[in-house]
Amino acid sequence: MYPIIRFAKEILKQRRAQKLGLFDTHVSKHICWPWDIDIWMELNNGRTLTLFDMGRFGLFTRQRMLKAMMDQGWSGTVAGSTVRYRRRIRAFDRFEMRTRILGWDDKFIYIEQGIWRGEDCANHLLLRTAITDKNGLVRTNVVADRLLDGAVSPLLPDWVRAWVRAEAQRPWPPELTEKKAPLPPPTVAA
Repeated sequence: MYPIIRFAKEILKQRRAQKLGLFDTHVSKHICWPWDIDIWMELNNGRTLTLFDMGRFGLFTRQRMLKAMMDQGWSGTVAGSTVRYRRRIRAFDRFEMRTRILGWDDKFIYIEQGIWRGEDCANHLLLRTAITDKNGLVRTNVVADRLLDGAVSPLLPDWVRAWVRAEAQRPWPPELTEKKAPLPPPTVAA
C-alpha cells in the first residue's frame, strides 16, 4: 500500500523548509517502519523506490517547482532508473536520503538519490524523469524557460552519459515474447 499519510506529512513539512536552488541537495530523515520491511526483515526493494518518490517530491517542493508544474498542468514521470542496493536497512533503522538534480538533455531530467546510514551509502538511484502534459512529453528547453528562468544544464557526469548510451542500445519493445522455446531433441535410450 502506498504510504499516502507519510507522503502528505513529508510534503507539508518541506513546504515550510528553506527554499533550495536548482542543483542543491535535498536532505530528509526517515525511519524504516515494520511495514517497510520484507520477509528478510529489511527494507523492501519496492518500498525503497517509494521512499525515493518522497525524496523527489520533497526536493521539488523545496525548489518551488511542484506548484509551478501543477500551475502549468504538468506532471512528472519516471522514464528509467537503475538502483544499487549495497547495505541493509532493518526495521527501526534511521537513515538520511539525499536527492539532487544532476542536469538534463533535450527530453529528460536526471536525478541522483541516495539512502545513507551514517557515512555508508546503503542504496543509490539514478533516474531519468520527464515532465508531461496532456499531449505527452514537454521538452526540457520549455521546462527550463517556463520554470527555471532559462537555466542551462551542466554537463552530465561521465557515468550518467554512459548509462544514457547503454539505455539507447537496449531494445524497445523488449524482445520478450510469449513464444515457447523449442523443445530439446528427445534423448535416445541405449
